[in-house]
Amino acid sequence: MTAKSLSTILYVEDDLDIQAVAQIALEVVGGFTLKTCSSGAEAIAAIEQGFVPDLLLLDVMMPNMDGPTTLSHLRKLPATSATPVIFMTAKVQSSEQDYYYTLGAIGVIAKPFDPMALADQARALWNKVA
Repeated sequence: MTAKSLSTILYVEDDLDIQAVAQIALEVVGGFTLKTCSSGAEAIAAIEQGFVPDLLLLDVMMPNMDGPTTLSHLRKLPATSATPVIFMTAKVQSSEQDYYYTLGAIGVIAKPFDPMALADQARALWNKVA
């Protein structure tokens, strides 16, 4: 249990339109500090350059390096070795969700997501483990 509140999020999404909507939803509506990355490699570089998020928000399906692969690389870095992660995906069948939970996810947010509810969804999942 940690008393730390959720304030900074690393968001990895390859679709720039979805990224823009989520950025508004999380920064403007949710009041979070957000670092957006368009690929797993960009996310790893951001962490290596000193960005330390409270939460990882990862798209599952991305070219080159998908969300689960990105997470495995982020887990090898000290700054994100234990950072809570939420996956965002259109693949929300229970077997797929079960897989994300085996990777350590604290939750799965279905896409398409409700922009007005995204920040509250992330905060609610965070509060379950905080």
